[in-house]
Amino acid sequence: MCTGKCAKCLGITLIPLALLCIIANTLLFFPNGETRYNTQETLASSVWCMSGIIGSGILMVFPALVFLGMEKNDCCGCCGNESCGKRFANFSSVIFAAVGVAGAAYCFIVSAVGIHDGPKCALGSNTTFIYPFENGNYLSNHTLWEKCSTPKNIVPWHLTLFSLLLLMSAVQLVLCAFQVINGLIGFICGDCCNCCSSE
Repeated sequence: MCTGKCAKCLGITLIPLALLCIIANTLLFFPNGETRYNTQETLASSVWCMSGIIGSGILMVFPALVFLGMEKNDCCGCCGNESCGKRFANFSSVIFAAVGVAGAAYCFIVSAVGIHDGPKCALGSNTTFIYPFENGNYLSNHTLWEKCSTPKNIVPWHLTLFSLLLLMSAVQLVLCAFQVINGLIGFICGDCCNCCSSE
């Protein structure tokens, strides 16, 4: 299997995942689609970590772009060794893949904490926003969701978006970890695709 083609496939997959993570994290700032609750007093601290925007979003764009360019890398070698350029490209992809692993891991951990802690909300007629759930006890007991009166539907909103971030960052984590292995194979063993076309 050509490591460059494999990396390109990974890059193609990472780009839409990064965009979806940015969108999901942005929606967390607008509970129930409303703009009046996007303050530090009304949103969970895990939302303000912006893990989907920074970790699985912006940080993921860099490795994705590097992976996309791997197949068309036209380095023709150095010091008389034609495979040198490809080996260097594979090594650099390992570094960028490690950045992707770190970003995805950050998003995964923050999302898990966000799901565990639950959202901030106001209870009944109270206007003070608090964390009404403890130790993720609301996940299996949907009747507890009714405790949150403001914003409306904040629990399913919060839970759905953080679950999506958790799932997408897990996929990104696996893909970037795979590229670390793929890049190391390409660096050590060389790429099966010729880097210079014969004239």
